Amino acid sequence: MHIAILTFEGFNELDSLIALGVLNRVKKPGWRVSIASPAARVRSMNGVVLEAQASLREASAADAVIVGSGMLTREIVADTELMAQLQLDPAKQLLGAQCSGTLVLARLGLLDGVPACTDLTTKPWVEEAGVDVLNQPFFARGNVATAGGCLASPYLAAWIIARLEGTEAAESALHYVAPVGEKEDYVARAMRNIMPYLNEKLAAA
Repeated sequence: MHIAILTFEGFNELDSLIALGVLNRVKKPGWRVSIASPAARVRSMNGVVLEAQASLREASAADAVIVGSGMLTREIVADTELMAQLQLDPAKQLLGAQCSGTLVLARLGLLDGVPACTDLTTKPWVEEAGVDVLNQPFFARGNVATAGGCLASPYLAAWIIARLEGTEAAESALHYVAPVGEKEDYVARAMRNIMPYLNEKLAAA
């Protein structure tokens, strides 16, 4: 099982690395979570340098993909050569986008007729791309999910875990990272945000 987190130059550390940490709470043989980038190294919006663990080609073949956000997303979606490398398919993969990553999915045509979540800065650009933006932290339809706000990234990670390993695994991962003394409340709130979309999937199955 391979989950790739697309992480581009100018990335937001909270979006890519919180998801990485939560997803890696699943301790199963064969469970792999990778930072996938178009270059060997990428620098964050605050100057943190990461080494890529996977290529965009590998990400396009992953079981699940999160498109991270960053300060250069509009330049990324304008780069036709880079965008052509993203061969994402919701019929074969779980796809998630965090904040400005939603703009990437929109420009790839993967949000046609689907409302989405994003951060407040990116909202007008996503709307300009023809997507209705919701005033909520998380939304999913079928195999595509979006989250808005950096601290909504655990919701996106938990949705992927729940879809691949079940709700108990998602709750366990969230419980591990939640603040001490607030764990039960935190997990309950997070699961309230994703359960309607998990139930929708179960009802369709």
